This record gives sequence, structure tokens and C-alpha cells, in this order.
Amino acid sequence: MRIFKQALALSLALSAGAVSDVMALELYVDTNTKQIFAEPGPGRVLLGTFVKSEDAPAKTETPKVLSAPSQTSTESSRKTESAELTPSYKDQTTEVADKAANENLADKVSVLEERVKEAEKVHMEFDDRGLHFKTKDGNFSFAVNGRIQPAAQYNFINDPNPAFGHSTPNELNSGANIRRARLGVEGTFFKIWDYKFEFDFSRGNGTVASGITDAFVRLNHTDALSYKIGSFKEPFSLEEAASNRFLTFIERHMAVNSFVDNPNVYKTGIGVNYAVPRWQTGIAFQTEPVGGWSAASTSVNANGNQSRNNGSGDTGWTAIGRITGRPWMEDETKFLHVGISAGHTDVNTQYRADGTMVGEGSGGGGGGMSFTAFPGTNVDRTNILNTGNLSNGALTDPNRRQISSFDRYGAESWLVYGPFSAQAEFLRTNINGVGYDNEHLTGYYGFVSYFLTGESKAYHVRNGAANRIKPKKPFNWNGSGFGAWEVAAGYDYIDMNSGVIRGGRASMFRFGLNWYPHSNVKFQNNIVYLLDIDTSGAPTTDTQGYSGGAGARTRGWDNGDFAAFLSQITVDF
Repeated sequence: MRIFKQALALSLALSAGAVSDVMALELYVDTNTKQIFAEPGPGRVLLGTFVKSEDAPAKTETPKVLSAPSQTSTESSRKTESAELTPSYKDQTTEVADKAANENLADKVSVLEERVKEAEKVHMEFDDRGLHFKTKDGNFSFAVNGRIQPAAQYNFINDPNPAFGHSTPNELNSGANIRRARLGVEGTFFKIWDYKFEFDFSRGNGTVASGITDAFVRLNHTDALSYKIGSFKEPFSLEEAASNRFLTFIERHMAVNSFVDNPNVYKTGIGVNYAVPRWQTGIAFQTEPVGGWSAASTSVNANGNQSRNNGSGDTGWTAIGRITGRPWMEDETKFLHVGISAGHTDVNTQYRADGTMVGEGSGGGGGGMSFTAFPGTNVDRTNILNTGNLSNGALTDPNRRQISSFDRYGAESWLVYGPFSAQAEFLRTNINGVGYDNEHLTGYYGFVSYFLTGESKAYHVRNGAANRIKPKKPFNWNGSGFGAWEVAAGYDYIDMNSGVIRGGRASMFRFGLNWYPHSNVKFQNNIVYLLDIDTSGAPTTDTQGYSGGAGARTRGWDNGDFAAFLSQITVDF
């Protein structure tokens, strides 16, 4: 029996040895410490499955002693086995470990790239257009824009007629102010829609609402065709279509200011615009401005038409349009631009139950319309020409006048030939209503400019007007660039004497020197010199539609002399 047991034990031992010769061993490497393990675990990568080589030296067996192996002998066996495997697979282990480390690094880089992609879904950039945010898919964008224009005026000839009675002095004041201080936002949503809102903190007639300029939403049907609704500029006049940031002279010319800008060119309504590089057209149907803007405002409410109430009268409205083109064009530095504008404006005048006009003889508020002009100054813009309110007198007065509408027409041309440019416009406003018979107000201007540093006037396709100047060599303190330098000279004329209207007539020379150190910074210096002022028909009392001494002030500038030096800095983004 004992012999049988020993034989059985020997048989089992030999069987175990045979199995051990073909047993597979899986090894794992720690990617951080590079240690080898026989079991899987955190941070460990499978090296592979290993089998003992048959070339390995056989172990000496002692079958005579069939005792169970001790723990010490087992550990010794494992160490011996590990020692046998390590030299054989040292290079392979190192290679796999390095590969695992690289794969781990690649995984980390991949995660980082995904995070970067997430961050890049909203892209931010700052350029001469301002601070822009845009989603990667292009569906949404948002931009902050603004401008500030510190201005100064020194009157070196200031010689009107002396004031009399209770009238204030007729002289204009020298000084400095902030001509414009605007801040706004604009952007797009779902690619085909865009919006703009802008507020001018220096603008207004005592109301917050009057500081609103652009406030519209636009649908871009195609790249060329768009529709918009809200508050926006009337499509009229070449010079008015250009942003004040891009004007050659500090102020717009007298006729443009009087017939387009002064009555608040920003009105509420709907508009359609079509623009391609060679021609543009815009039409609009608009009502009153958002806020009160003039002594001849059509609403008695202090907030203009923002909160109309009983007694405000009907809302005035305007149908207006402009079409322009470049019939001759070699490139963006050599072209001829021409265009025409036309518009009809219905005017509301409000009367009380007894037939007297609301606001007559006071600060206004009863509607009607007046046209005024100042001599191209940027600090003291007191009007020296003034038609008075063209609605005056009670309904029972046989000599009353009531403007019911006015029609405006404009023709424009602009030649750009390299650094040289020439621009001119003619504008006419016809007055319609009770007591008027073909009265009309006219004005025109023309000027030339030349870039001493070789730049050319830039063209804004959608607006059909001047665009931002980009110096060839922006200013640098080390002398490598001096920016762009431009000189300009022009003539300006306006006539508001026609029939029963005696608003005055004036002509003026302008000279300008502009420096553009960078594309969004401009220094302007102008000299304005009035050649002739005729206001002999204006009343000296608050009659015939004049109030607040406006008639006496206008009359006080008859045959007066005036010249001023103006300067202004524009910084925009």
C-alpha cells in the first residue's frame, strides 16, 4: 500500500511538471513606475502572454522527497522564474512600456484637444471693427462697438450785429466738448438675421429716448438683399449715408445738415436694401423718431412719440429712397459714383378745439416743421439760419400758414482716382401746404481731397458711401510709419429764402487737414470761413413761426462775419 501511494505521488508530481512546461503567464506593466506585475490592476497595461522556453535548463528533481513545498521555496521559485523571464523579454518589456506611456499621453492630449474644441465653439477677436464674439458654427455673433469724439472750436472772427432788448448775445462761443459719445452692440443670429443697437450719450433734446440712434433687426434674404425694421437712418444723400467716423470734414455740409440730419435722420419704420459692388438701392417707409428732437416735434409728450397720448396728433410719416451706382470702375481705388435720392414727408400740425395751434410762440410741441442751419461748427452749433415753424397762426387766421408735407430731392457724384477724390451734392426741399406756393429750399456743396501718403478713399458697398481709411504705414514711434495724411478744400452753399419763407442764405469755404495714425483713430483740423450771410428777411420779434428769440438771432447775423478753427479726435471700435 505504501509503495502504491509513493507511486501515485510521483505520478502526480511528474504530471504537474509537464503542465508547468506549457503553462502561459500573463504579465502587466505599470505605466508610471514601469514595474512588472503578474496580476492586472489600476494603471497597468498587459504586456502579453509568456511561455517558458524549452531551451531553458531543466531543474533537478528529487522524487525521493515528496514533501509539500514551503512558502520560502515557493517565493524563491517565483524569483528564479522572474529572473529567467526578465533577461529574455527586457527589450520587449521596455518597448511595450514606452508604447503604453505614449498611448496614455495621447489620451491626455486627445482630452485636451476636445476641451480646446469646446472652448473654440465661441471665438473672440478684436480688430478695427471692435470686440467680436462668434460661435464656431457661425450661427451667432456679438460685438461691442463705440466711438468718442472730443472737439474744440476757436472763433477768430466773430462779428454779428449787436443784440438788442432782451435778446441774448448773437456771437458764437469758443470752447470744447464731447461731440459724440456712442456705445452699442450688434451681431447675428442663425446666420441670416442681424441686429444693432446704439446709444449716443451726448445727443438729445432733454430726453433719454432721443439718444437712441440705430435700433433695428435685419433679415438678410441673400448677400445682396435685406429687410430691416426698427430705428435706422433714412436712405438719402451721399454724405448722410457715410458714418460721421468717415467724413472728410468735421461736420456735414449745411444743406445735408438742414434737410436731412437736423430733423433727426434716425426714424422708426421698415426698409429694404439691395447692394452689390457696382450699384445699390434702398427704400424705406418711416414714421417719427424715437425721442423728441426739435422745437417743432409733432408730439406734445415730453418723450416724443415713445409714449404718445391724446393731444399728440397724428404720427408723421416718410416714404423715401436712394439709388446709386458706379458706372465707371477700374478697381476699388479708381471709380465714379453717382446717385439720386427722393422722399415725401407728411407733417402733422396739432390744433386746439378753439383753433389755436398747440405750442405756437413757445418751445414747440405742436407739430409743424422748421429748417435751420449752423456754420459748420462742432462745439457751439447755434443756428444762424432759421425758417421758423412753417406752421403758424390759428385756423381762423386768413393769413395762417400750415405745412402739410415736404418733398426732398438729391443728386450726388463722387470721383475717386487713386489718392485724389472729388465729391459734390445738390439738394432741394419743396414745401407744400396752406399759404405756400412753390416755395423751395436749396443747397449744394463740392470739395476735393488728396492723400499725401498715397492712400485712396474707401467704398462701403452696402451704404454706397465712404468707408474706413486704412493707412499704408500706420504710425510708429520708431519712424517706420507716419499714418495717412489728407488735405481737403471745399465750398458750401445754402439758400432758405423762397417766397414767404425767409430763413436766410449763406455760403462758406472749408479747409481741412486730416491725420489717420491708425485705421480707427483720426485727428481732424478744419478752418471754416463764411463768405456771405443774408438774413435780412427774418423778423426781429417772435412772430411768423419764430419763438424764443430765434428770429432776432437770425436777423442779427445779417451781413455778419465769421471764421473759426475746429479740431476733433475720433476714436472708434
